[in-house]
Amino acid sequence: MAREDNRRDRRDRDDNPEFADRLVAINRVSKTVKGGKRFGFAALVVVGDQRGRVGFGKGKAKEVPEAIRKATEQAKRQMIRVPLKEGRTLHHDIEGRHGAGKVVLRTSVPGTGIIAGGPMRAVFEMLGLQDVVAKSLGSQNPYNMIRATFDALRNSASPRQVAQRRGKKVAEILRKPEAETVDA
Repeated sequence: MAREDNRRDRRDRDDNPEFADRLVAINRVSKTVKGGKRFGFAALVVVGDQRGRVGFGKGKAKEVPEAIRKATEQAKRQMIRVPLKEGRTLHHDIEGRHGAGKVVLRTSVPGTGIIAGGPMRAVFEMLGLQDVVAKSLGSQNPYNMIRATFDALRNSASPRQVAQRRGKKVAEILRKPEAETVDA
């Protein structure tokens, strides 16, 4: 009986529309065969709960809806949690790399909005970031841009995480360095 309840809970969680998804790119590929051409589709999807969790996935199939479904399932399995400052921006500036793709993510003041292009904008919207400035340097391939963005987001840390890693208190991490007085 308990096993059946666990399955039902898992199914309910999967059906729960707590995740939003965004189709970033769809690619049609063709294979030439004896009778003509066979078409296939590859989809790139970003999924997030808009409260600090985000993931991406890619799926391939003969039909577009099937490719999108596969990509969405993979994205839900590969979600990461990103610490957000005040639930709206990053704690610090970050750089991320993947292949020839390089991205720079910067925190910004309230009211700035999402200043980012293409695939990065989809990641930030699904993550729940409201104020961020981002620049993509290098590759314009959406797969590499998203992977570079995720590399940067994995390297982000909150003051609490940094304090715990260093064995200090959060107040010591956030304290501004006191201006040293120069004796004249």
